[in-house]
Amino acid sequence: MTVLDPDPFKQFSRWYQQARKAGIDKPNAMTLATVDSRNRPDARVVLLSSHDERGFVFHTNYLSSKGRQLAHSPYAVLLFWWDPLDYQVRIEGRIEKTSAEESDLYFSHRPRGSQLGAWASQQSEELESRAQLQRRMREFEQKYQDGPVPRPPHWGGYRLIPEQFEFWIGRQDRLHDRFLYSPGLQQQWKMKRLSP
Repeated sequence: MTVLDPDPFKQFSRWYQQARKAGIDKPNAMTLATVDSRNRPDARVVLLSSHDERGFVFHTNYLSSKGRQLAHSPYAVLLFWWDPLDYQVRIEGRIEKTSAEESDLYFSHRPRGSQLGAWASQQSEELESRAQLQRRMREFEQKYQDGPVPRPPHWGGYRLIPEQFEFWIGRQDRLHDRFLYSPGLQQQWKMKRLSP
């Protein structure tokens, strides 16, 4: 019998720790789904940077396709798939930028190459060749060779503030377990089972 925590944040943390212990290469990999200015869906895999009771954070270039889409429509869906466990978690919610201080702190702990890459890459823009990207990387290596790399103003964090969670467990004969959490009364979550 499946027993889930009444708090979806705690339930997510429990499964996330199980995924980490299962040796999954990137348990923090998640699909981020957004819509563009024509209201057409778009999706890509990004990495979860952190999570707590405030929401789920990832970092990117604000001028990228996803950044422009989130500026157009600040709602998104995150999807985690942990195959060895046969677990899936889908989280829908509103997106907001993290504070500059939070973004600075996260950026300061990134590997130096990743910091420089955030300056070198004009994410989602057309690129003539890989050589052009490598030239830009060398330019920023030289520019910041004598000190720390500051966070680019066009790069930072987004936090998805959940409005709904769905926890899915694969079962035999496709009789999967699905549990939907949605806001209830007095800031409590209500959970219901869905048919597979």
